[in-house]
Amino acid sequence: MFDRQLLAMTKPLVDAVAQTLSKRGVTANQVSLTGFGFGLLAALMVTYGDITLAIIPLLLNRLLDGLDGAVARFSAPTERGAFLDITLDFLFYAAVPLAFAFCDPDRNALAAAVLLASFIGTGTSFLAYAIMAEKRGEKSTAYPSKSFYYLGGLTEGFETVLCFVAMCLWREHFALIAFIYAAMCSVTTVTRLVAGWQRFGTPKS
Repeated sequence: MFDRQLLAMTKPLVDAVAQTLSKRGVTANQVSLTGFGFGLLAALMVTYGDITLAIIPLLLNRLLDGLDGAVARFSAPTERGAFLDITLDFLFYAAVPLAFAFCDPDRNALAAAVLLASFIGTGTSFLAYAIMAEKRGEKSTAYPSKSFYYLGGLTEGFETVLCFVAMCLWREHFALIAFIYAAMCSVTTVTRLVAGWQRFGTPKS
């Protein structure tokens, strides 16, 4: 919901850091893979009970996720890089709730399963819309720097990070937070389905 505004606010700083990394020979794929490594570390820390400290690699994951695309723009954006970026993002989003389920299955497993199911809804509706938009040659005016059509919603990257941080800070309320966020994700899925139904029901202009 707030991704567009945050991208605009942080773009000058992100571009400055990305340009420095690019000049030093750091590639966008290296940034993506390093960020994913931090994401897996966060999930492992949650699994083994170091939940509050897991916030650090979790935020580093998101920081690097914001940098990889910018680094690519200062070199040569590739379809491989875009594929890697979105794939690793979704794997990270799935790893964190799964880690909470492993950490305390009796209290967290059901809520984690519901949240993961809601992520399937947001993820598939997001990607399906992007595929259809690409076939029609459409580009997102709201997110022009994205390499594919980026359809927003109530729950985007920023909200998901807030959700994960809240889970780490108040682990005893994981189930409640997960159920609430799953409901919000369901709203996102429904709005994207409606948007796709309406948009793709008309002939290609």
